[in-house]
Amino acid sequence: MGNVIIVGTGPAGISAALYTVRAGINTTVIGNGAGALGKAEKIENYYGFSAPVTGRQLIEDGIAQAKRLGAKILTDEVVGIGYVNKLIVKTINYEYPADCVILATGSSRQFPKIKGFSEYEGRGISYCAVCDSYFYKGKDVAVLGCCEYALAEAMELIHVVRSVTLITNGAAPISKIPPEIKVITTEIQQIAGNEFVEKVIFKDDSEIMVSGVFVAIGIAGSGDLAKKMGAEVNGNTIVVDNHMATSIPGLYAAGDCTGGMQQIAKAVYEGAAAGTEAVKYIRNN
Repeated sequence: MGNVIIVGTGPAGISAALYTVRAGINTTVIGNGAGALGKAEKIENYYGFSAPVTGRQLIEDGIAQAKRLGAKILTDEVVGIGYVNKLIVKTINYEYPADCVILATGSSRQFPKIKGFSEYEGRGISYCAVCDSYFYKGKDVAVLGCCEYALAEAMELIHVVRSVTLITNGAAPISKIPPEIKVITTEIQQIAGNEFVEKVIFKDDSEIMVSGVFVAIGIAGSGDLAKKMGAEVNGNTIVVDNHMATSIPGLYAAGDCTGGMQQIAKAVYEGAAAGTEAVKYIRNN
């Protein structure tokens, strides 16, 4: 039968699930919240509704439809994707092996309004611990964030770098932080250095010397997860071909994370395309 894991319970992810589960593929959809669509008060530019529908209602109806057809829906936060003989989707609570993975969490990267931030992107500011940890071997680094995603990035780094400091920029961190990771909750004044990042200065005028700052605010988006796998990206947009396939075999993407028109109709189409192509991939492999 084979199995597929779909990351995201929005229109793209659920549309993909409708096609995979109806094709007899063991389908698991992992999501964590309603996302931007859940905040939409009225939607009246989508086919099939004689009256406006709320984004939350559309999401709930889609999930109910996927469940009725046999898809398994899990509420969890995906923090990474790896490969050990087969694809592995890593969440806060578990690791799920998969023959195929479809990324459909939308595009939600948060850019902090911190002085010096934009100047040092690519020069000490990174978005992927798996991708860039080697460049900071034996050095001191910081991770900007306060939640499970930030902790996952910090734990990835701790095996390579000399030290990791979790800087939350005023937010309260999650409760269980390993003792080897230092935590600073003071608000950040600026990121400074010469050609590359050299230090983080806080609003109480204290500072820490670091060679890099890894950004992991909120939860990991599809672009973050694709980067961890080494898939081709363009900024925060995942590069896909006409079949919604990324540069990694068995890894597909659909919806806002692929760029272009950020509309439900596009997400539904791309989810359907990714779902049908995932079925072909699993059957052929």
